Amino acid sequence: MIEGKNFIGATYSKKGDSFLQASNPKTNKLLPEKFYITTSQEIEQAFKKAGSAFDQYKNLSGAKKADFLEAIAEEILNLGDELIQRAVAESGLPEGRFQGERGRTVNQIKMFAGLLRDGSWVDARIDRAQPDREPLPKADIRNMLFPLGPVVVFGASNFPLAFSTAGGDTASALAAGCPVIVKSHESHPGTNELVSRAILKAAERTGMPDGVFSSLNGKADVGEKLVKHPSAKAVGFTGSFAAGTAIFKNAAARDEPIPVYAEMGSVNPVFLLDEKLSSGAESIAETYAGSVTLGKGQFCTNPGLLIGIESDNLNTFAKNLGEKLAEYTPDCMLNEGVAKNYRAQRKEILSQDGVEVITSPADEPGLTGAASLAAVKASVFLENDELQEEVFGPFTIVVKCKDSSEMEKVAKKLNGQLTITFMGTEKELIAHAPLINIGREKAGRVIFNNAPTGVEVCPSMQHGGPFPATTDSKFTSVGTGAIRRFARPIAFQDCPEELLPDELKDSNPLGIYRLVDGEFEN
Repeated sequence: MIEGKNFIGATYSKKGDSFLQASNPKTNKLLPEKFYITTSQEIEQAFKKAGSAFDQYKNLSGAKKADFLEAIAEEILNLGDELIQRAVAESGLPEGRFQGERGRTVNQIKMFAGLLRDGSWVDARIDRAQPDREPLPKADIRNMLFPLGPVVVFGASNFPLAFSTAGGDTASALAAGCPVIVKSHESHPGTNELVSRAILKAAERTGMPDGVFSSLNGKADVGEKLVKHPSAKAVGFTGSFAAGTAIFKNAAARDEPIPVYAEMGSVNPVFLLDEKLSSGAESIAETYAGSVTLGKGQFCTNPGLLIGIESDNLNTFAKNLGEKLAEYTPDCMLNEGVAKNYRAQRKEILSQDGVEVITSPADEPGLTGAASLAAVKASVFLENDELQEEVFGPFTIVVKCKDSSEMEKVAKKLNGQLTITFMGTEKELIAHAPLINIGREKAGRVIFNNAPTGVEVCPSMQHGGPFPATTDSKFTSVGTGAIRRFARPIAFQDCPEELLPDELKDSNPLGIYRLVDGEFEN
């Protein structure tokens, strides 16, 4: 670690007046390195460099940008064990978790590099002129996606690699042709600095323009300044509802409002149908005990609501789940704030009228968070909006409905979600088509007979859902579709061939897949 660095992407002799220090959640002690908080002058410098870089970077070929992304992946791997150990120290998460998360981070960067080499992501569309068309001639119109400009990315607390400095937001923005300014998360500034230096090394290796990437340290006020800066053209965020909505409001209040793609959490409801439970209540309970506690309950897709029709099968499931969660050894959470919020939110839910505690912790030393299970009748749930608030940690509620009609009422009551899951036999699922249709309107990903935790990074993935899960349900933050958040379509009418982008020229020099006069060709 290099003490005194507060702006990654350029060197300044002046240090900030204050600094950040990460804390090890296992010991609840500060780590020694100091990371100076970015000054207003440095924010201006970052945007000035990003604006200048955009003028060059947006015009680079897909192959050159792909070379840059692939170099980033290589440099992250070259950090070796130093990166893993720093991430472990700043998060309390196990080493194996970061080995997997590093692999995911590198692979998704390479995925976007492959997308750039293919070129079809720009969605090139050509409708040639028909001068003889009656009653009016048709103009030549061609359309494709272009990058927006400098993008602000906020690092996430629960994924210090895959959703932070070089995570999906950064990778997709760089792939789209947008310079990125990262606001590092206060909990892992050292991890951010290592990854930031890897990105800068890759930029230098591949001849990228100065300012194509910068990383700034700071707290909420620094983030607010970044969002409000007139040169920012979009924001990527993963975190809490409170922080996400504050960013969204700041962006909307600008003289030039900009899009905010904020993922703000979800309770990921699961509907448990009776026949499915009758043949495997214990095994399903085991699956969901693992899902509730995966990542210490600090995933955006942990299931926070388990909904079924009250029966012996549902009661057996709840009993088995409670027993398995009681066996969970409390482990340290990401930081002091997350641990305190988890305990406070859980206490608030468990104190609500009509809530039955099935499993509750006796002791939580340090910053640990114990697993907890509650149950409530659907009639109570329907009258209390607080019961579908996200509790960020290893906690879930069983909602007991009296019949299918009441289960559909619960589904209609739900807020927007990242995921919604249905556990049932094929016959049950077909019989509950109305319920599933309601669920389809509530979430970005509809899952059948599996747990919601785990998000496959692939072209078909939709990781986003109706508000309040995200601020824009039309887009995903995972998979190749994430690139579309940071681009906008531009149409060219009767444009001379020489002035058209290569992707729209009749000769198709890049050989990309295009929609030409209503038919796909390359």
